[in-house]
Formats: sequence, structure tokens, C-alpha cells
Amino acid sequence: MAITRSAEASWQGSLLEGSGSIDYVSSGAFSRLPVTWASRTEEANGRTSPEELIAAAHAACFSMAFSSQLAKNDTPATKLTTKVTITFEKREAGWAIARSDISVQGDVPGIDEATFKRLAEAAKDGCPVSGALKGNVELVVDARLGA
Repeated sequence: MAITRSAEASWQGSLLEGSGSIDYVSSGAFSRLPVTWASRTEEANGRTSPEELIAAAHAACFSMAFSSQLAKNDTPATKLTTKVTITFEKREAGWAIARSDISVQGDVPGIDEATFKRLAEAAKDGCPVSGALKGNVELVVDARLGA
């Protein structure tokens, strides 16, 4: 059974002077998030960007994938804290998402550092958002044990 999710956005004006918003998401979890070109390439100033939303999606997806890997290893996490930083940079051909840095810290009883890091790499490879980015975006994971 396939699951679908949707979002709607609107934009008014030119790229540089215009503005828009993410008006609706099918879950109803949020709406009316303002976006501008400046929020992508300069300071956010209370507005979001597609890159920030990809970072949020990647952090949530990776956390779930890593939780699954740890449970299958019979070492479920007490807590995982994941931060994803997306790098959006100007290249010769134009702007591109270049890199997704995943930083995860975990409180996982009964696991050694090497196994934790190996399972974090497996989670990076198994996360569907990573799969969507793979081949286009450099994916890096930094995994550390500790509360």
C-alpha cells in the first residue's frame, strides 16, 4: 500500500524581490511558513527555506532508521538526538544542495562505539530521505555515544 503526502506553496513576484509561503501540508502539522530567496541564501530572519525543510526531513528519517538498526541489534536507544545541516552553495551551473551532514548523539546502553558508528552508517544508507539525496548530495554522518 502506497502512502502519499502533499504540500502546497505559493509565490508572488520575482525571485529576488518576491516572497512566498508554504501554505498547506496534508498532515495539518504546520502551515503558512514564509519563504524568500534571501532566507535561502542569506539570514533566515524568521523565514524557512526548502533546504531547512529537507534538513528537518532528513533528521527525522535518519532518527527513525537508526532507531530501527539499534533495535535489530538488541541495543535499543534510550535517546537519540539528531541534527542535520544542509549546505546550499553557489556553483558554476547555479545554486545546489551540496551536502547533508548528519550529527547524532545517542544514549544506548550495552553498545560499544564501533558498533554504534557502524549502525549509524547503515541507518544513513537505509533512510529513504538519504536514498532520495544519494548520488546528488554528499552524505556524511558523525555518530557519538553519550547522553
